[in-house]
Amino acid sequence: MSSNTAAQSKGTPLWRISKKFNFAAEKIIPDSFVFCVILMLVVFVLSLVLCGKSPLDLLIAWWNGLSSQFTLAFQMGLMVIVCATCAQSPQVAKLLNKIAGLVNSRTAALIVLMIFGYVTSMLNWAFCTIVTPILAMHLAKRIKGLHFPMMVAGGYSCMILGQCLGPSATLYSNLATEGSSYAAIVGQTMSVADTCYNPMNIILFTVLAIVFILLVLFTQPGEHELVELGNIATQADVEPKSYRSTTKAETPAEKMNTFKPIMWVVGAFIFVYIIYSVATKGLLGALNMNLVIFLFVGINCFLFPEPHAWIEAHSNSMHLATDVMLQFPFYGAIMGMMYLDGGLGSVLVNAIVSIANAQTLPIFSFLSACVTNLFIPSQGGQFTVQGPLIVEAAKAIPGANLVNCLNAFVYGDECTNLLQPLYVIPALSVVGMKLKDVWGFMAFICMFWVVITCLGLYFIGKSIVHEYGFRLAKNRMVFQFRKQTGRPLG
Repeated sequence: MSSNTAAQSKGTPLWRISKKFNFAAEKIIPDSFVFCVILMLVVFVLSLVLCGKSPLDLLIAWWNGLSSQFTLAFQMGLMVIVCATCAQSPQVAKLLNKIAGLVNSRTAALIVLMIFGYVTSMLNWAFCTIVTPILAMHLAKRIKGLHFPMMVAGGYSCMILGQCLGPSATLYSNLATEGSSYAAIVGQTMSVADTCYNPMNIILFTVLAIVFILLVLFTQPGEHELVELGNIATQADVEPKSYRSTTKAETPAEKMNTFKPIMWVVGAFIFVYIIYSVATKGLLGALNMNLVIFLFVGINCFLFPEPHAWIEAHSNSMHLATDVMLQFPFYGAIMGMMYLDGGLGSVLVNAIVSIANAQTLPIFSFLSACVTNLFIPSQGGQFTVQGPLIVEAAKAIPGANLVNCLNAFVYGDECTNLLQPLYVIPALSVVGMKLKDVWGFMAFICMFWVVITCLGLYFIGKSIVHEYGFRLAKNRMVFQFRKQTGRPLG
C-alpha cells in the first residue's frame, strides 16, 4: 500500500485527533435528559459538601428554580416550533435547494454551509439551529464525500459563535436598554457599539469563524470511516410537505378552513404591530423574545396561508420542542441551587476570578462562564449569578477593562453550549440523529474555541485595552447623572 493510500484510509491528522472525542461520546455521553439529571445531582452534592447548604434549603431552591422557568420554557419551545415550521416550509426548502445547487465540490459545500450558519445565527438562533442542518442535507444529497455528522456539528458551532457578534444576544441588547436589570448590575448602559461591535470582539469573532471553517475543511475522515447522509440521518429522504388542500371545499366549514385571507389578516396584524413597535421604541428597544417569536408566526401566516395548513404545519414541528420544553425547567432547578447566597455559583466564579489580574481577568471571566454555563444554560440567568462578581472584580482590580470582561463572559456562555446538549437537540431531531453522533465533533471544536479565545483575550485585549476608557467613563457619568436626577444630561 502506498503512503498516499494509507493516509487516505486513516484520514487527516485533525480527523485522527477528533476521533478521540468521538470515542468519548460513544462510551460516556448519555441521552441529553440523563446528562441534565446527572448535572443536577452533581450540583446538589457539591452544594452540600462544599457550601454547607442543608438538603431542605437546596430542595426549596431546586423547586423555585424549576418553577421559575415554566414561562421561559414555553417561550423557548414556541420559538423552536415556529422557526422550525418556517425552516421546513416548501418555499424555504426550494431556496435551500437553489443554494445547494450553486456548489459542486466538498470544499465549496462546507464553506457555504458555515457562512450560511453565521449569517442566519445573527438573524435568529432558533431559525439557524433548524435551517442549517436542512441545508446540510441538501448539500450532502448532491455532493459525495461529505461527513454528515461533522457538517451538523460545524453548522451548530456557527449558530453558537454567531451569537457572539449578534446584537440581539441577551446581554448586549439589555445593556443597551436604560433601566434594565443588566445595566443596574454593570452600573451603566452600554451601546451595542461599545460591547458587541468593539474592535476586540470583531477581531476575535473573525479569527474563530475562520478557524472553525478551516477545522471543518481539514477534518477529513478516511475512506472507510466516512459517514454520509443516508447512513445516519433518518430524515434524509423526507421532502417538505405543502399542506395545501387537494380537494375542493364544499361545506361552509371547509371553505373557512381553507380561506387564505384569514391568515393574511393575522399576519398583517402582527407585522403592523412590529413596525409600530420598532418605530416607537427603536430596533433594540423593541427587540425581545416575544417579538422574534411572532415575527416568525407572521411569516408562517404567508408561507401557510390556509388556516388548516397553518395549524398542521406547526403541529408537525412540535416534537422538535419536546426536549427543550421539558428539560429547561430542570436546568432552571440547577440554576436555583446555584443562585443561593454563598452557593456553588458564587464559589466557582470567585475561585477563578480571585486569582486574576487586570490582564488575565477577561480570561478568567471566560473560563468561569464556560463552567457556569454547563449548569445554567441561559445567558440571562447566568449573568444574574456571575455578572455582579465580574463587575466587582473589574472595579476592584486597577486597569481591568470591563467591556473585555463582559465580552469574555458572552464567549464563555456560548462556548460550552458545544458540550451542554440542550440547544442542539432540535437540530438533531430535524435530521433524525442522536447526540452521540455529533457530540465528539462538538467537543473537538470546543477545545479550539477555548484555546484561541484565551489567547485572543490576552493578546488582542492587551493591544486595545485603553481605547475605550474615556468613552466608557463618560457613559458611566451620564448613567449615574440620569439615575440620580431622572433627566438627561444637557
